Amino acid sequence: MLHTSASLAINENADPDVRLDTEDWLNKIAPEDQPEYRHTLEGSDDLPAHLKSMMLGVSLTIPLVDGGLGLGMWQGIYLCEHRNLQEYGGQRKLVITVNT
Repeated sequence: MLHTSASLAINENADPDVRLDTEDWLNKIAPEDQPEYRHTLEGSDDLPAHLKSMMLGVSLTIPLVDGGLGLGMWQGIYLCEHRNLQEYGGQRKLVITVNT
């Protein structure tokens, strides 16, 4: 099932601190448990997950170079889960389209 509470990103993938710092930054920009949020039907992480997904985006365009992904040496593809897995997150599926 496709969701609007996860996103895709390309970022540095050599140092795990990048992932942790990115998550911290997103949590500051779109924190949980805000009294002004109306969309809380599925929990306090529901609207923040949608906001984070809008900021990062849900699709990527990556060139294929000699049969492989045209990423930089230190780059990786992040599947960013913005929901609390114990409650509403879970298995995600990717739709991959190759244009030739």
